[in-house]
Order: sequence, then C-alpha cells, then structure tokens
Amino acid sequence: MQSDSAVALSGERNLLLRLSYDGTRYHGWQVQQNAQSVQSVLQEALFPVLGGPHDLKGCSRTDTGVHAREYFISVRTASPIDPNRLTAALNNRLPRDIAVLECREVSPDFHARYSCTGKEYVYQIWNDPVKNPFLYGYSLHYPHTLDAALLNHAAQAFCGTHDFSSFCSAGSKKQDNTRTVFRFSVARSGSLVTMTTAADGYLYNMVRIMVGTLLRVAQGKLSPDGLSAVIGARNRSAAGQTAPACGLFLNRVFYGGDPDDSRQ
Repeated sequence: MQSDSAVALSGERNLLLRLSYDGTRYHGWQVQQNAQSVQSVLQEALFPVLGGPHDLKGCSRTDTGVHAREYFISVRTASPIDPNRLTAALNNRLPRDIAVLECREVSPDFHARYSCTGKEYVYQIWNDPVKNPFLYGYSLHYPHTLDAALLNHAAQAFCGTHDFSSFCSAGSKKQDNTRTVFRFSVARSGSLVTMTTAADGYLYNMVRIMVGTLLRVAQGKLSPDGLSAVIGARNRSAAGQTAPACGLFLNRVFYGGDPDDSRQ
C-alpha cells in the first residue's frame, strides 16, 4: 500500500465505489482465467473512463453465483473526473446486472478490504412445496418443513468468537480460522425464510456451510443444541453440506461502524 506522501506526490486520488450486482452470470468477484468475473467486467468499463488500467481493491471475494446488494471497491487514479460523473459513465457501460450506486473520494490510506470492520450476509430459502419462479436463482427452494423459531434458537451457538474450522471448505489457505460472529438470526415472512449473519470476517464457504448445518437440524439429523459440539469439533466432516450459492447475498459492509448493532 502506498504511503500518504507517495500518493500526494503522484497526484493520485483514492476513490470508493459502492456496487450492487447479480452474481448469476459471474464466477465471483476476483479475476479468473477463462471465466467472467465482476472485477473483469468493471475493469473493462473503467478503462476508457479513467484512461488506463487500474488495480481494483474489492472488499471481499464472493463465490461463483453469489449476489451482492452492497459491495465496495477502492481504486487509485490520477483522473480529475467528478465522482458523480464517474458513477454515471460506468453505469452507461456496465451490463444491467451490475450497478454503481455511488462514488466518493476517501483518504489515501483507505482500502476496501483491509479498512472493513465487518460484513453482513443474508441467505434466502423459499420454503414451500411449490417453487417460486420469481426467486429462481435467488433462493434455495426447500419444500420440507422448516421451523424458523427452532433454527433461530439453534443458530445462537454461532454467536461469539470461535474457531470455525468445521465451517470452512477444503482448499482454504487461512492460517487462523477464528472469527467473531456478532449475530445470527433466522426469520420467516410467509414462505420466505431468511438467515442473516454479521461477523468480523468469514472463512471460505462459511455462511453456506452454516446454512447447510442448520438444515440438518431441520431434518432431525442434528439436535438443536448440537451446534456447539460441531463448532468444537473443528472438523469439516462434523458440519452439514454446503448450501447452494444462489441463495446467498452480501448484504452490508461495515466501515468504522459497529457491525454488532442490528439497528444499522
């Protein structure tokens, strides 16, 4: 990361962009070989506007098919373009499943990922015997009975600071699997069951494995009070299956605020 003085001497500005995107067509945020990502599409849109290639710093690595209601990137540029004009220019060039909601200038040392204090994810389940064509690709269709109150009770075991190795897919390169979950709730509105969690960080597929483990509780394969033992096992085999990506949304990203405050 450049120092404040180096940025000042180079004449660069640090811009923060807030995005929203439908992840259905994309292999996540990160640029990948032989696969389309949100980052690669955004880079292509930025090139003619800012006059050259730029290194975009994303707030998170979302998986293939995961959506984002709120996603932030920071980018350094020497362009004098007004942030509002940049927002309009990018939206004219981006496909309809990616939108720039706003752009503003931030301090030189701000980093979309490392300045983040927490994230909130939402997982949607359409809990009805009949599928909902309007939620296809944006929820898991689960036709069997779900007791949202029971699952909400069970999910409180996730809250607090724990080693979440049981909820991390193989292939993760993280050395420290300890994370703090500030809250986890399960609520029903009609046939839509929503699982919402806020934490200071997440492991690879962590939220989707949490959801899959709660579905084991719903199926009677795990006691509602058994999640503490699953966490304590620190073994991926102790937890449930990884829920499909389509139901997962990065909902909010916190910078400097309190991710533990549900009123935000």
